[in-house]
Amino acid sequence: MSLNAIKAAFEKAHSEGRKALMPFLMSGHPDAEGFARNLAEAGRYADVIEVGVPFSDPLADGPVIQAAAAQALKAGTSLASTLAAIARRKSGPPVVLMLSFNQVLAHGLDEFAARLAEAGVSGAIVPDLPFEESDALQLAFTQHGLAFVSMLAPTTCASRMKTILEQAYGFVYLISVAGVTGTRDTYPSETIEYIRTAAQIARVPVCVGFGISKPQHIEQLREHAAGFIVGSALIRSIDQGGTIADILAPLREACDATITTGTNQ
Repeated sequence: MSLNAIKAAFEKAHSEGRKALMPFLMSGHPDAEGFARNLAEAGRYADVIEVGVPFSDPLADGPVIQAAAAQALKAGTSLASTLAAIARRKSGPPVVLMLSFNQVLAHGLDEFAARLAEAGVSGAIVPDLPFEESDALQLAFTQHGLAFVSMLAPTTCASRMKTILEQAYGFVYLISVAGVTGTRDTYPSETIEYIRTAAQIARVPVCVGFGISKPQHIEQLREHAAGFIVGSALIRSIDQGGTIADILAPLREACDATITTGTNQ
C-alpha cells in the first residue's frame, strides 16, 4: 500500500460514479481481537480506512472516541501493536493513521515513515502538526511513498485554505464544523458552501468528516465532496454491541447512489 493506493481508491470510486466511504476505527478497540475483526469487516464497505492510534491527550476527539482511546490505552495498545495488526491483513483498502505528532517524534521522522510503509500503511493525519511546520515530515513521507494528509477547518482563512489545498497529498480531511467529533442532525448552508469552495481549489479529493452518521448527511453534502468519513457513530455502534454493517451498509448505499461531479472529485 502507498500514496498510489489512495489515489487508485478515489479514482475507482470516481470512475464508478460514486462517493468514497472512509470509516474510522480506534486501534485496540474494543480489544485487540475485536479491532482485527472490525478492520477486516470494515474493508468490505470502505474505500479507505482511517485508524486512530490512541494517545493520552485527545486532539479533536469527542467523548465517544476519547472513551475508545482510553480503553485501548488501558489495554496496552501502541503504535507497534497497531502496525502489527495492519500488517497482518491479507487484503483490504488502504489504511491511513490518525495520531499525535508526539507519537511521530518518539521514533524520528524517517524511521516513523519507514515503519508505516513496511506495515502497509498508506499515509497519516497528524492533527496537532500545523501545515506550515510539516515540511520535514512531508519530505520523509514522500521518500517512503506515503501521503501526509492535511486537515482543513471552517475557521481557516481563505489564503491559508488555498495554500493547504494546492499542496495536499492523497486527500484532504475537511472538518465540517468547528468543534470536536460527534454526531449531529443536519449541516448549515455555510458548510455546503465551504465544501464547494474547497473542492474547486483542491488538487486532490475532499473528504468530509465530523458528524457523518446518516445517509441523509451524505445526501445533503454529496454534490461537492469526494468522500465521507464516519467515526463516532461507528465507534458508538461497536460499544453498544452492534455490527460494522449496521452503520456502514446504509452509508455505503448512500455513497453508491451518488453521481460524482467536478473535475477533482
